Amino acid sequence: MNSLLTSPRRLVLALVAAGMVGAGGAGLVTGLHTRAMAAPVPAVAVAAAPDTMTVPNFADITARNGAAVVNISVSGLSKTSRDDEGGAAAQKRGMPNLDPNDPMFQFFKRFGMPGGGAMPDQHPVPMRGQGSGFIISPDGLILTNAHVVKDATEVTVKLTDRREFVAKVLGADPQTDVAVLKIDAKSLPVVKLGSTSDLRVGEWVLAIGSPFGFENSVTAGVVSAKGRSLPDDGFVPFIQTDVAVNPGNSGGPLFNARGEVVGINSQIYSRTGGYQGVSFAIPIELAARVKDQIVATGEARHARLGVSVQEVNQAFADSFKLAKPEGALVASVEKSSPAAKAGLEPGDVIQQIDGKPIVASGDLPAYIGQTLPGQKVELGIWRQGESKQLSATLGSVGDKAAKGERTASAAGQGQLGLALRPLSVDEKRESGIDTGLLIEDASGPAASAGVQAGDMLLSINGTAAKSVDGVRAAMAKAGKTVALLIWRDGEKIFVPVRLG
Repeated sequence: MNSLLTSPRRLVLALVAAGMVGAGGAGLVTGLHTRAMAAPVPAVAVAAAPDTMTVPNFADITARNGAAVVNISVSGLSKTSRDDEGGAAAQKRGMPNLDPNDPMFQFFKRFGMPGGGAMPDQHPVPMRGQGSGFIISPDGLILTNAHVVKDATEVTVKLTDRREFVAKVLGADPQTDVAVLKIDAKSLPVVKLGSTSDLRVGEWVLAIGSPFGFENSVTAGVVSAKGRSLPDDGFVPFIQTDVAVNPGNSGGPLFNARGEVVGINSQIYSRTGGYQGVSFAIPIELAARVKDQIVATGEARHARLGVSVQEVNQAFADSFKLAKPEGALVASVEKSSPAAKAGLEPGDVIQQIDGKPIVASGDLPAYIGQTLPGQKVELGIWRQGESKQLSATLGSVGDKAAKGERTASAAGQGQLGLALRPLSVDEKRESGIDTGLLIEDASGPAASAGVQAGDMLLSINGTAAKSVDGVRAAMAKAGKTVALLIWRDGEKIFVPVRLG
């Protein structure tokens, strides 16, 4: 039976010949295998389904593009723990048992440590590793990941015809994880760059790379989602796929069904260190913009707004009287930043930028990261139950970030379960907060929401409250949920509290 299941055409014909299904039944079986069949089954009349997606010819895509995909070997110095070379200590931190000299060590480090934390007591050690890349110009321009060539003193590019070249790193941008290499060669095969604008969730995609050093390996899957925002990678709206990606695939191309490159395979999400069905690629438009800047100037520049944002969940939407739990909730605003000059305040919800909706909080940094310093943007925000429009002229990521504006406020005791008092002179000096209330004890709804003794309370539903009486007045107007702006360990965070 297994041999039949590997051939959908044979299975349908076998069932029809045995008299087990009629035309309708055969149509059902055919429908189950639509993605695996390249042609309709003769002798069975089946009406063609509208908009049926056929399986791409992966062999043709590979034949046309395989020669333009390269293997990249690097050597240099990397940092690792003094207690070992990435084995026992890495496993203690939830890391896979990977050689830290492998450039994919950074790839897994981002997602393989459930508890987080920094690498302890690191020191330089010799390293060697491998990755992938692809040729985008006949004279030897190659795109790959920045983390593939990080700390490399020598980069070697190997073509499918077995020729090898020492590559020059023209530039690497850690913000987007894109690097541009150049080899001294002519008349090289190249890939065709596509677009992600018409790439749909559910479409077939194909990756070519060198997983574990197995050169020009091909894997395929579908687009799982677009515009994903990942921790520490706010500048990139990733393409999520279920294409198998493993160490060595990093930097390789992701092709659409027409054989055009739509992304650079960059990361996976893994609890084990191995592929678990979730991989991420950098959109090719973003990579191309970074490439153009690197080729022209040797570096890439990214715009900066100067805010930290949080997701708007249903509790926040209820607190701020939003119609839907969408937007980017401003938790803090950097002093003298473009955001501060534009008039943004903690508690604002950014709903649009240049007319484009901000649905998830990650949409904002992804958009900002693709603009240039000096560009003017229009922000549609929600403040105190009203829509407002603000304009901001973006700064540069290279600008020195300042500490956020200190907006002091408080929250009420009774319903919230907070014991509050004004800040002392020493507390004001140490925290940099001029006014506010210290939470001496937390119980009830506030404690259940994660508020702790020692936190400083800055606002309630976006409204500053400078005294306990002010908090009581704010609570009198509150609904079933309130949003508290908390200062804790030098950071501002919003905490939604359900009152009942």
